[in-house]
Amino acid sequence: MTKDFEPVSVRVNAKINIGLQVVRKRPDGYHDLQTVFYPTDYFTDTLCISPASEEVRFRLESQEDLGDSDNNLCIKAFRLLQRDFGISGVEIFLRKGIPTGAGLGGGSADAAFTLKMLAKVFQLPVTEALMLDYALQLGSDVPFFLYNRPMYATGRGEVMTPVELDLSRYRLKIVKPDIHVSTKEAYSGITPKESKVFIPNVLQQDVETWKGLVTNDFEVSVFEKHPELREIKESFYREGARYAAMSGSGSAVFGIF
Repeated sequence: MTKDFEPVSVRVNAKINIGLQVVRKRPDGYHDLQTVFYPTDYFTDTLCISPASEEVRFRLESQEDLGDSDNNLCIKAFRLLQRDFGISGVEIFLRKGIPTGAGLGGGSADAAFTLKMLAKVFQLPVTEALMLDYALQLGSDVPFFLYNRPMYATGRGEVMTPVELDLSRYRLKIVKPDIHVSTKEAYSGITPKESKVFIPNVLQQDVETWKGLVTNDFEVSVFEKHPELREIKESFYREGARYAAMSGSGSAVFGIF
């Protein structure tokens, strides 16, 4: 399917994890999690989709080496829709501003926004359920960015329930040092355990009460291997942060002021 359409451009936001509990390892090799995803535009990517004479053309602008473009999640998102709807004749341009290997969901966000933009410009009859299925095929965090609002997530991160959380009156600061924490490395230091804390309940309290209650299970082992990350978190508290934590499996650390 080819279609004439006007070029479209969108700013792609990141996310932070407020609390992250690894509660069990599943028979399929994945882990069951409990976390709250919160969208943030502290870092953003720019995604543009334009008509092209080729089947698909992908252009990437990044300060980091992101490897083979064929493995980029934007291209994988395109291939899913091409497989089922025969779309072609599109150029995807991605300018990266969200750091990679940071726990901020940049790649997942790019994939979700690509799905939404392609479905819109080609006017594809994609149901919400089918869009979620595509997103989950691309990654556990991708479905969140289809909703892009505060969500309590369980399962692999794909089972989501909206939560009422508004941090707009606070200032968010995120530091991503030159440290890459691989997902495999992060999980190797985890011992899954049930949590007595239900994160959404705690998040209804004042932010000042979160410290010590809303925790990220990855911090213990990741901070041991990368003490610079612990120092960033502690420096946020010295600066007056109401709450600070590592996002996801790292290595970005955020503070809420």
